[in-house]
Amino acid sequence: MFHPHSKKYPYTEYTDQHYLVVKKNNHAVFDANYPYFDNSFKRRFIKFWTRVLLYILVWPILCFFMMGLKVKGRKNLRYYKDQLKDGAVTISNHMHLWDYIANMRALRPHKTSVLVWAPNIRGENGGLMRAVGGVPIPDDNKEGMRAMNDAVGKYLEEGGWLHVYAEGSMWEYYPYIRPFKLGAFSLACRYNKPILPIGFSYRKPSWIRKHIFGQDAAITLTIGAPIFKDNTLPEAEQRVDLAKRTHEAICRLANLEDGENLYSEIFEHNKRAENDN
Repeated sequence: MFHPHSKKYPYTEYTDQHYLVVKKNNHAVFDANYPYFDNSFKRRFIKFWTRVLLYILVWPILCFFMMGLKVKGRKNLRYYKDQLKDGAVTISNHMHLWDYIANMRALRPHKTSVLVWAPNIRGENGGLMRAVGGVPIPDDNKEGMRAMNDAVGKYLEEGGWLHVYAEGSMWEYYPYIRPFKLGAFSLACRYNKPILPIGFSYRKPSWIRKHIFGQDAAITLTIGAPIFKDNTLPEAEQRVDLAKRTHEAICRLANLEDGENLYSEIFEHNKRAENDN
């Protein structure tokens, strides 16, 4: 497969660490009173017209012309529709600033929400992230974290689709699948929701994509079959087992061959694994 791995990206020591600098800070407080899932008329109005713009402009220009997006595996949405009818937790590798827009395109007509690093919601793209379903993860507020977890739980119980970047951060065009944090799998086990794995892989970019749009690769998104918790295991082991099987599935969907995935032992290489939720 094509590997766009480049030394120009400052990948960090820890695989869940962010390296992009968020230039703006609106000082929003994500506490117990913050509307993590805002169903007000204003928010629903913004989301509706944002989705209209996605269909008309963003998906054709950003996804197909700039990113060269190809989507595979949508047949799984139809084949497993009974298993997915009550919602799902979707997981993908996080390798592009706008890969969530590609996820939205691939998963339509399902409308997903996505857990987002709090500084991004406070930053220059925060309004857009909220408009496409972004839910901030409180970074320094325990009451806010409890409120967010309660809101996410209610959302999943009502059949919502939640996207989680289990790697914990975005690394542009990284060719491997990094270790997974366990929070998403705890949610899937607690609320008995399937995991829907999604793998991004790369193709050699055209001259226009590389030199005009600055894209190091064209992108292929592949949707896999849903993965369920193993009820034969003790509850304490279910989330780890689910995380490992999801990691293996996404490696396959990303066309990683044996020996290509540097982090196949997903918890051995994460120096902060013991601090996972």
